[in-house]
Amino acid sequence: MNSRLGSPSGHRVSRASLAIAAFSTIVEWYDFTLYLYFATVLARVFYGGGGGSLLVTLGGFAIAYLMRPLGAIFFGHIGDRHGRRYMLLMSVALMTAAMLATALLPTRSAIGPAAGWLLFLLRCVMGFSVGGEYTGVVAYLLEGARPDRRGLITSCAAAASEVGALLAVGISALTASAMSDVSLDSWGWRIPFLFGAALAGTVWIARSTMHESPEFHRQRDEGTVPAEPLRYALKHHRAGIARAFCISALGSITYYVGITYVPAFLTSAGSLSERVALWLSTVAAVAVILVTPFFGLWSDRAGRRPVLMTLALINVVLPTAMFALMASGSQSRAMFGAIVLAALAGGVSAVGAVTTAEQFPGEGRVTGLALGATMATAIFGGLTPYVAQLLVERTGWSMAPGAMIAIVALCVLPVYYLMRETAPARR
Repeated sequence: MNSRLGSPSGHRVSRASLAIAAFSTIVEWYDFTLYLYFATVLARVFYGGGGGSLLVTLGGFAIAYLMRPLGAIFFGHIGDRHGRRYMLLMSVALMTAAMLATALLPTRSAIGPAAGWLLFLLRCVMGFSVGGEYTGVVAYLLEGARPDRRGLITSCAAAASEVGALLAVGISALTASAMSDVSLDSWGWRIPFLFGAALAGTVWIARSTMHESPEFHRQRDEGTVPAEPLRYALKHHRAGIARAFCISALGSITYYVGITYVPAFLTSAGSLSERVALWLSTVAAVAVILVTPFFGLWSDRAGRRPVLMTLALINVVLPTAMFALMASGSQSRAMFGAIVLAALAGGVSAVGAVTTAEQFPGEGRVTGLALGATMATAIFGGLTPYVAQLLVERTGWSMAPGAMIAIVALCVLPVYYLMRETAPARR
C-alpha cells in the first residue's frame, strides 16, 4: 500500500477522534443552509422586502462565498504545515464568533441600510472561516480510516453535513411555525443563529480532545512536511487539483441547487408557503442522511469511478423533471421532487468527498483540496442559487435550475471516465 495514501505509521486515530471529526461538519452546513433556508426572512429584515430583495440576499451569499477559497488556502497552509487538528480548532473558533455576531445584529428598522452591509460582512467572515472546515475534515477522515473503509468513513462527513442541514431546516421550520410573521421578523429570526453559535462552541470543545492525523505524524517523523504548502501543491498536484475541481463541481451544484436552494424555489416558483417549503426540505434532508452512507459503502465495493459516472448520468436526466414537479404547486409532487434531488446530491457528495481527497498524496493534501474542491464549491455552490433564482425570474422557466445541474453533469462525465480508480482493490 502506498504509505502516502494511508496511515502506516505507528500513530493511530481513535474511533472517538474519527467520530468527532465526522460529525463536526454539522456546524458549517448548519450555518450556510440556515442562511439559504431563511433567505426570504432575511430579505425582509435586512433588505426591506419587496421586489429584488431576495435576489440581493442570495447575491450577498454568493459574493461572500467567494471568500471560501481564500480561507481554504489560509487554513490549508496551517493544516499542511502545522497539523490538521490545529487547523480545525482555528476554523471553528472563527465560525463561532461570526455566528454569534450575526445573531446579535441590529436590523434595517434599527439602523437602516447599514444592517444589510453588516450582515454581508459577517457572511464574508463566515465564508473565510469555513474554507478550512470540510477539506480539513475530509483529509483527516481519509488519513485515519482503514483503506477498505475510506468511502464509508469519509461519507460520514457528508451525512453529518446533512444532519446540520436537517437541524437548520428543522429549527427554521419550528421557529417559523411557533410565532407570527411579525414576531419572526422582529426577533424570532435570531433564535436559529444563537443555536448555531452554541453548537459551534460545543464542537470546538469536542475537537480539542482529538488526536492529530497519523499522516501528519508520518510527515513529521520523515521530515517531509512541506515548508510552503501552496507552492508545493501547485508544483506537484496540478492534475489532482483539476480532477478535484471537476468532481466537486457536480457535488456542489447538486447540493446547493438541488437541496439548499429548494425552499426559496418552492416559495417563489412553486407557490408554497415558507412553512410548507421548510417542512418539505426537512423530509428531504432526512432522506439524504439515510442514503449517504450507502453510497460511500458502494464506492468501497464497486470503486469510485463507476459510482460517480452512474450518478452523473442520472443527473443529466432527472433534475429538470424534478424542478418541473416542484413548480406544479402540488405538495405531494414537490415532496417527491425534493427527495429525489436530495438523494442524488447526497450520493455525489458522499463519493466525491473521498475521491477528491484521494487525488493527492499526504504532503500538501489539504492545500490541494483547497485549490481544487473549494474553488469549485465557491463557483458551483455559492453562485448557483443566485444564478438559478435570476434565471427563473428573468425567463419564467421553472426548470432552469435543473438544466444547470444537467449541463454540469454532462461536462464532468469525460473527466470521471478518464480518471484512474483510487479505491483500493478488493481481495
